[in-house]
Amino acid sequence: MIQNKNELFKRLLFIMIGSLISAIGINSFLIPHKFLSGGAGGLALIFQYITDIPSGYYLLAINIPIFLIGMKAVDKEFCVFSLIGMVSLSLFMILTQNVSHYLYSDDMVISSIYGGIFGGIGGAVVFKNRASMGGTDIIAVVLRKKTGGNIAQYLFSMNIVVVMIGTTINGISIALYTLVSMYISSEVMNRVMNGLERKKLLFVVTQKEREIADMIIKEVGRGVTFLHGQGAYTRNDRNVIYCIVSLRQLPKIKKLIEDADPQSFISILDTSEVHGKGFKKPAL
Repeated sequence: MIQNKNELFKRLLFIMIGSLISAIGINSFLIPHKFLSGGAGGLALIFQYITDIPSGYYLLAINIPIFLIGMKAVDKEFCVFSLIGMVSLSLFMILTQNVSHYLYSDDMVISSIYGGIFGGIGGAVVFKNRASMGGTDIIAVVLRKKTGGNIAQYLFSMNIVVVMIGTTINGISIALYTLVSMYISSEVMNRVMNGLERKKLLFVVTQKEREIADMIIKEVGRGVTFLHGQGAYTRNDRNVIYCIVSLRQLPKIKKLIEDADPQSFISILDTSEVHGKGFKKPAL
């Protein structure tokens, strides 16, 4: 029970940290130049530029109907933690609205880059803790569950619509800087969410399959499966090693295989998602 409480506290803490990072990025680098952020946040910023009322209030109002819709499509746990993320972002947007007095750049290129970096890191931290900050994040998760696509790409596509709306208010130059920021945010989010936990799928054809499999199990701690194979030319039956490893473990396994059988054939493929024992539960 204590462990569960600790995990719950850690999850809530990281959701709030991610929301804070995003809020600082918006208030420090985007708002001073009248750039936009993605989705509901971008719409909230448009309303702020028109009325001078802080976007955090608009963000709360915009998210209410989206959450009502999202509750029917995603699980309750995700909705509850996303509600926390959304409220945290709205509050931090209000509390950090003057942070640009301390963290600011006159250079619009620098601001668009760092606005994207902050937004990507903040969004990834929240997503990795199986939550969102509301708005189009909820819509992106619904689409991912239905199609298995990429969250960051969904968000970037929906953000184009926000940019088009913003163009009518701030002009084409601001819209182009905003697109740069959004693209960087999307790439950073992908890197943070997947880059450090990328998995590799190995197929190994070797005459020493039992010896190599034992070394992978004992020295690396990864499970191995034998698949039945037959050489098309030789007609010889042989077990093919099937194994999924982390990017960090890959160099060691390659060396083990090459040292044990220099004539082995190794095929290495990227995997988009891995479920099961020995691997962390995917963020979403």
